[in-house]
Amino acid sequence: MADITHGQMPHAEPSAHAPGDGIPHPYHLLKPSPWPLLGAFAGGLLATGLVVYMHGGGKLLMILGILSILGVMFGWWRAVIHEAVVEKAHTPVVKIGLRYGMALFIASEVMFFAAFFWAFFDASLFPKASPTNPDAHWPPVGIHVISPFDMPLMMTLTLLLSGVTVTWAHHALLEGRTKEASKALGLTVLLGVLFTFFQLYEYIHSPFKFTDGIFPSTFFMATGFHGFHVLVGTIFLLVCWIRTNKGHFTPESHFGFEAAAWYWHFVDVVWLFLFVSVYWWGGHGGIVAAH
Repeated sequence: MADITHGQMPHAEPSAHAPGDGIPHPYHLLKPSPWPLLGAFAGGLLATGLVVYMHGGGKLLMILGILSILGVMFGWWRAVIHEAVVEKAHTPVVKIGLRYGMALFIASEVMFFAAFFWAFFDASLFPKASPTNPDAHWPPVGIHVISPFDMPLMMTLTLLLSGVTVTWAHHALLEGRTKEASKALGLTVLLGVLFTFFQLYEYIHSPFKFTDGIFPSTFFMATGFHGFHVLVGTIFLLVCWIRTNKGHFTPESHFGFEAAAWYWHFVDVVWLFLFVSVYWWGGHGGIVAAH
């Protein structure tokens, strides 16, 4: 009130968590950015390229779409890292928003997988007769399923071990042991790459193709979509490994890593459901359940 009586506007004290001097709030007001628009164009290009490729129109658009998506990922993540490390814009209040955003993103991914599981269980619990499967067997007649205790078991152990190493990295970061966190993160990235190679080997040597009926189509959609998530999560963790080596994370501030760890644990849990439902029950136990 004293300032008003002297003809001056009252001065708002800057927040203790404000990103810069003179900013009277702890929020981050984003500058105009090209990345959302470029991301939309890149996603559209990739989707168009995939459709064209699936109809025999060549790979060029699909490759351009993949490269565009990777370019947007690099540029957008670089901008976010600059906001966090250089501008110090990720205040405690901003981090709350980031946490809610990541949690809602993972929830939306759960809905994707729920749709794929729904399709698989509908096909396996209520198999429909067809010219190639007149008795409505599940798996359909002529489909040689993949043994769950062959390559799928190795992939399961690989992902479970990666969940251990990423948790190790998290605890190391919390205790300020940056070099140890870097080592654990590096192992997690290597395990993610190893899982991807295992899945590629399985797909190449699969006894059925995507177009061989309802079992292969639901199998490849569910496991392939998960494989895509493993690839994205591996890139996410690789970025975190690079940031750890650059000293971007501290015991008090490392949400970028936490977001990657949340995502990776989500990928682990989904794979366990896939292993039990699709590989084991759907390929073997489902035969009994369907009848």
